[in-house]
Amino acid sequence: MFKKILIANRGEIALRIIRACRELGSRPSRCSPRRRPRAPRALRRRSGVHRSAAAAKSYLNIPAIISAAEITAADAIHPGYGFLSENAEFARLCGKCKLTFIGPTPEAMRAWGDKVTARENAKRFGLPLLVGSPVLKDAAHALEEAKRIGFPVILKASAEAAGAACASCGRRAR
Repeated sequence: MFKKILIANRGEIALRIIRACRELGSRPSRCSPRRRPRAPRALRRRSGVHRSAAAAKSYLNIPAIISAAEITAADAIHPGYGFLSENAEFARLCGKCKLTFIGPTPEAMRAWGDKVTARENAKRFGLPLLVGSPVLKDAAHALEEAKRIGFPVILKASAEAAGAACASCGRRAR
């Protein structure tokens, strides 16, 4: 079991991870910018809350997160979801810095991290798939594939999470 886990996320997910850490006997430590609503005082007590000005300067700042883990003597980092939770390079660097990344291995993230590669791997392993298309080239190709598949259809960006917003500027993926 881990003695101390740095939580590199915010809000409800951070509260759930804090609660789970305590139930498992690990000390949680948060790495998050100032945001409302804040964790209840009972949950924040002695959790080593670390704050910076903006999400882009904390949640996506790999050196700052690794430093926070070292400063707080954490032996593991839990990224929650979003931000760096799907960043294979971050997971690799955690290992290199003798920190356990709580999440998938860098290899698993590379193999399954984007929709196109994940679909190819699923086909290769004979896993069941919904009807889909290859990567679309343009609007005409999209219409052709939609007619082949049948309406209604859903269009998804190949490397973005559904409805994901850019963590640094907040704009939604198109």
